[in-house]
Amino acid sequence: METVRHVVIESVWDYPRPPRVETVPERIRIMVDGVMIADSLRAVRVLETSHPPTYYVPPADVRLELLSPGRGRSTCEWKGAAIYHSLTVGDRRIEDVAWSYERPQPGFESLAGYLAFYPGRVDEAWVGDERARPQAGGFYGGWITSRVTGPFKGEPSTIGW
Repeated sequence: METVRHVVIESVWDYPRPPRVETVPERIRIMVDGVMIADSLRAVRVLETSHPPTYYVPPADVRLELLSPGRGRSTCEWKGAAIYHSLTVGDRRIEDVAWSYERPQPGFESLAGYLAFYPGRVDEAWVGDERARPQAGGFYGGWITSRVTGPFKGEPSTIGW
């Protein structure tokens, strides 16, 4: 008997505004220089109109000893003030590789302390058995897989969306 896996394709234009946080049924992994930085079966994702999903990993599933305070700061109108984290693996340092909300705003309390990694700043970002590619533009941290369609905010000519 053959098992066929049903894959649902999601349009980012069907995602809500304000964003929604939901559990992730797949394994989320982050790799740098062959070192597993994060490996989780307990991640959550944030879905927001026009953005590919952003994955947040619980701190217990991250190699926290490889992280140090980053330089960046930002504020999300929905989630609140973010702090950034830099990563050191051997002689390689990646500034502001991830961010977190230590005291998120109401409605996003489940993100407290979870880390979101920029897929374009790490060597590999995996959702299940698929390697994700980064959302364009460098500011947003969405993970693009074959299961999401755009256009995505961050691509050329999308400023002001």
